[in-house]
Order: sequence, then C-alpha cells, then structure tokens
Amino acid sequence: MNHLVAIVGPTAIGKSRLAIQVARQMNAEIVSADSRQVYRFMDIGTAKPSPEELAAVPHHLINIINPDEDFSLVRYQQLASQAIQDIQARGALPLLVGGSGQYVWSLIEGWGVPRVAPDQEYRRHLERQAAAGNGDELYQELQQVDPATATRIDPQNTRRLIRALEVYHRTGTPFSELRQKQPPPFTTHIIGLTTEREQLYHRIDRRVDAMMEQGLVEEVVNLVDMGYNFSLPAMASIGYKQIGAFIREEVNLETAIQQIKFDSHRLVRNQYAWFRRNDSRIRWLDISEANEDTGIVRNLTRLALPETSSP
Repeated sequence: MNHLVAIVGPTAIGKSRLAIQVARQMNAEIVSADSRQVYRFMDIGTAKPSPEELAAVPHHLINIINPDEDFSLVRYQQLASQAIQDIQARGALPLLVGGSGQYVWSLIEGWGVPRVAPDQEYRRHLERQAAAGNGDELYQELQQVDPATATRIDPQNTRRLIRALEVYHRTGTPFSELRQKQPPPFTTHIIGLTTEREQLYHRIDRRVDAMMEQGLVEEVVNLVDMGYNFSLPAMASIGYKQIGAFIREEVNLETAIQQIKFDSHRLVRNQYAWFRRNDSRIRWLDISEANEDTGIVRNLTRLALPETSSP
C-alpha cells in the first residue's frame, strides 16, 4: 500500500466532493492540500467540507491552527508526510486533495524547502509596504530577483511574496535555486479535474453566491469579534479580504461580491500554472464528460485505482 492518489485542479471544480465519494467506496482517507482550510473558524469562505462530511470520512490537515498562527510550507510538509505514513501504516489509501500547488508538488516532488530563519525586522518592513497598498511593488521586486518563484505565486498572496523576498534578502540566493528535490517514499497517481473555462467561472460564481447565502458576512464579522484583524495573512485571503472592505464601508456589498468572483477567476489562472494541462504526470478528467458524479468516480477508478486497491 505504498501509494498516494492526488486529486488536483482549480477551485470549485469539485475535488473535495469527489474525494469523499471515492473514500466512501474504498479504504481511503483524505489529506487536505488547501492552504486556507487549515484555519479554524474559517468555514464558509474556504468552502470547507461540512461537519457531516468531515465525520463520514477521515480528514487530515483541516482545522489545525487558529487564523493568527503562522503556518509554513515546511510545517505543512512535515504534518502531511506524517499523515500519509500513518494512513499507509493502517493499510489505507491516502488521497491528497486540493488546489494549493505548492503544497501538492512539495510532497509529490519531495521538495527540500530552504530552512531560512525569519528576518522579523525586514518582514515587518515588507508587511507595512503591503498594508500601504504597495503589494504590486513587492511582486515586481520578486520578478526581478527570482522570476521562477514569481511565476508560481499569486501576486495577491502577500505572505508567500514576503517569504520569498525574505529568503533572498537573507541568503542572496533565489528561493527557487535553494529548493532541492528528493523522491518521496511512495508511488503517486495524479488525477486532475478540469472543464472549459466559461463553465468553471460559472461554477465559481454560483459558489460565491451560495457562500453569501450561507452567511459569509456573518462569519467574517464573528472573526473580527474574536480579535482576528485584517492584517493577518489568513484574513487577507479571497473572500475575507473583500468582505472586510465591505465591513469597513469602503465598498458596497455588491462590489465586494463581484470582487470575490473576479479574484477567484484570477486564482484559477494561477492554479493552472501549477497544474498544467500538458503535464504528462497528470491524468486529466473533464467533469463535463460525466453526467453524474458516479460517472466521474467510475472514470477515476478506471484511470488510477486498480493499481492501488487493496486485495
């Protein structure tokens, strides 16, 4: 059982729902590769599985830290690797599920993430720049000193921008050059879910509307009441940032909703930079080719799981 099945693809494509279906049919457990679902109290805006879904199938690396706690790629690797080993030791199949490209490939490719100590003074300097609305300048600086890393980071992801610049500031070497790879101790099967772009944008817009109906505004207000402010990286993520602007009366609600949709569309473009359609390692499955989820599960099983199923 030295296998790992990864289910990847853009946001709102249906990765989590499919993984739960697969796990229910097999002896499988889900390891999240979502950089936002690690946070507690942030459920609606991160499209986190429901309490019933979390109870129905074992999930790992969801609801593990508070929104004001730091969470690095190194820590993710450590926790996810341990979870995968534990699942395999129980004779079960680990399903790595999510759209955070750094998380997925760091495990599958066995990245050796540079262990560079933080430079708190320099980090605070960059954070002040970002807070003053100069995030574009940070991204331009990263493009100059480390273009390879810049192509892999969403310009709106301030935390990762700052970390990449911090590594270069301390070492004088681009983050991309410091990263080494060592093959992981398992065989990987990667399934990518996709569909044509217009349909995907429509799915995203419907999900954002559903989030609003479920109470996204109330969720953000509750987070603020708990003491989590919008300077935190967690609170600057898509959905929370825009609703924060509405709460501060900087924009009206309709504008905030449209901005969430627009930024989510842009996130898709960034995710496809991580999960490329011409990547021979990924077996792509177009969700529009199956009329029902059961059809997708059947195709997924045919593509990857015969080699990984237990006797």
